[in-house]
Amino acid sequence: MLDYFKIFLEYYEGFILIFSTSYLFLYLILAVLAFLAIKDYNNNKYFLKDDIFVKSNHVIGVSIVAPAFNEGLTIVDNVRSLMNLNYPKFEVVIVNDGSTDDTLQKLVDEFELVKVDFFYEAKIETKHVRGHYKSSNPLYSRLLVVDKENGKSKADASNAGINSAQYPLFLCTDVDCILRNDTIMKLAKPFMGSDKKVIATGGALRPSNSCIVQDGFLVDVQFPSNWWASFQELEYIRAFLFGRMAWGHINSLLLVSGGLGMFDREIVIKVGGYWHKSLGEDMDLITRMRKYMHEIDEDFKILYIPETLCWTEVPSTKDVLLRQRVRWGRGLIQTLAIHKEIFFNPKYGETAFIAMPYFFFFEFLVPILEVFGLITIIVSIIFLDLYLLGVLKLMGVIYIFYLVITIVSVLLDEWFNKYYRSRKDLLKLILKGIIEPFVYHPFCVYAALKGYWHYFLNKEQKWGNMQRTGFLTKKK
Repeated sequence: MLDYFKIFLEYYEGFILIFSTSYLFLYLILAVLAFLAIKDYNNNKYFLKDDIFVKSNHVIGVSIVAPAFNEGLTIVDNVRSLMNLNYPKFEVVIVNDGSTDDTLQKLVDEFELVKVDFFYEAKIETKHVRGHYKSSNPLYSRLLVVDKENGKSKADASNAGINSAQYPLFLCTDVDCILRNDTIMKLAKPFMGSDKKVIATGGALRPSNSCIVQDGFLVDVQFPSNWWASFQELEYIRAFLFGRMAWGHINSLLLVSGGLGMFDREIVIKVGGYWHKSLGEDMDLITRMRKYMHEIDEDFKILYIPETLCWTEVPSTKDVLLRQRVRWGRGLIQTLAIHKEIFFNPKYGETAFIAMPYFFFFEFLVPILEVFGLITIIVSIIFLDLYLLGVLKLMGVIYIFYLVITIVSVLLDEWFNKYYRSRKDLLKLILKGIIEPFVYHPFCVYAALKGYWHYFLNKEQKWGNMQRTGFLTKKK
């Protein structure tokens, strides 16, 4: 038995050596691409300045689509925040997704809403839409409220908002997100200034936990004091500023966050909108949009903005975070399985040869290989007298490489965004990066594997509600 294990170990060591080398080399390439993408963004933003677009009457109209379910506590402030964004042509479409609290009534009372006759064309199938509301006060003419039966998913509510939207672009967000004042402009500008058809844009998100909010507006950005939220701050910086900027630079983005993304409404409708059965509906939508553009043989772009444009409350407890990450893991394998025909199919270009293989080999497989590798090491130490010092040296090299990538991401973010009030906050973030592989990363690996397991068991999983703690409010 041990002889067979030794033979297996020889082949496995060779595989891991090749895989690890490829993984490290890939991240070096991503680091270079991210730097080039941010450099290009900085250079280009001075050619078409935002203030020119803000003063123009010829910008593309944008519909902000924000689903709301039982948000009565903060809905008024959140809607006011969205309506005060700086852009000359936009509307705010709030979708009341069958709330059982006073969400709709508060909107009706505060914004003087009345039910109106509305030509609603259900280009994307959704749960029954009960009616549309507009304000009798001209001050709130930008606001449209859609009242519908609960669809048990954000996807169904978003689709109702997309059906109701009047403009060619829509910005999908969560009603409790705090958007920067120039968010619409930042995300819409690539649609108007690109040489190729832009079908989607995204921007960086940050945890709003511990930030100070007043009347729906962010007045003070603070580093999260919560243990779980602080690791997610680090995670978001690395994912948005480092990863997605790099993939956008080579037009291989496969994910635009559901919390903040702007899309070509016509293309989204043609691919059927968000799929309400998906547990990773944002990735699934982008995959179908890319697939459609390849099939009609039209050049396109999906771009990311390196600036933080959105603050959202992230899970602050272990149970809620676990549920979210299990869903993410299951959504990943679900999307890869459904669209497996794309893999290495020449018809689908970079989506087939870069985007999909990356997510399979370096997102889906890595948690499995990490656990399997750990088990192999333990068995080898017990039965084969494995040279432990050599293993520790290899793990040390990988850890240092990870740490360099993390610190570079943090420093790049600080140089570009400068959101932290003191060096103490920056130091806290770096310290989180030092301990992350030992405490937070194993948790994420466990959650991903649990998501995979649930997928193969075909276990029913609902979105569930995130128990929000709410924003900190500045005293008047």
